[in-house]
Amino acid sequence: MEKTEYRAVIKFFVLEGLSATEIHTKMVKVLKESAPSFPTVHRWVLDFKRGRTSVEDEPRSGRPKSATTPEIIEQVYDIVCKDPSLTKREIADTIGISDERVLHILHEELHMKKLLGKLVPHSLTIQQKLNRKQISHRNLERFKQNKTDFVRRFITMDETWIYHHDPKLKQERLQWIEAGSSAPKQVKSERSAKKVMASVFWDAKGVLLIDYLEKGESAGEYPINIKCEITTTYEKHIKHLQLCLFND
Repeated sequence: MEKTEYRAVIKFFVLEGLSATEIHTKMVKVLKESAPSFPTVHRWVLDFKRGRTSVEDEPRSGRPKSATTPEIIEQVYDIVCKDPSLTKREIADTIGISDERVLHILHEELHMKKLLGKLVPHSLTIQQKLNRKQISHRNLERFKQNKTDFVRRFITMDETWIYHHDPKLKQERLQWIEAGSSAPKQVKSERSAKKVMASVFWDAKGVLLIDYLEKGESAGEYPINIKCEITTTYEKHIKHLQLCLFND
């Protein structure tokens, strides 16, 4: 879709009384990724409300704005610093230069490249990272002092859904048959919708407890009571250990 075409669409919606946000939402719904950016829509909405009627670019005097000037390079850098996820088109529409010029500035002038962000489990503060480091050092020292005693202190747990009916894996469905015989027929079976959550607790020696979530219990609050129960029971057998219940 040409620039003049989407500008005409914006003009039509302005005459209907729609806001810049409403216009942009409608255009994104239809044009998807080829829709103009919100800053572009907002700028044209303001222009049309001020009385502008033409959807063509106004003639410019002097050096064209598409040239790679220090001012434009600085504008591109400032925009990217504020929002590194912007596309080249969004940057181009905001400043009023071509997509190609934006790419040239980003790659050749600013020496920047766009990378996919790494997914991490948590976003930690500096203090949280320091706390983790200190705790890790303390645990390492305890481990060095008595490896067996250190390992025996830990009880951990995990949860898994157990289906009332779970079909066999392909490998489990294989059967021995005589030479020349055809493959036996097996009725296709689907996994049942009904399921129950099982919590498994274990230590260095093996499984200590398997408990099932009762109907009506909350999965978020349920493990707390079980943790207290298993810790109390376990300490009766090994009272001299300071148990650590680890649940990530």
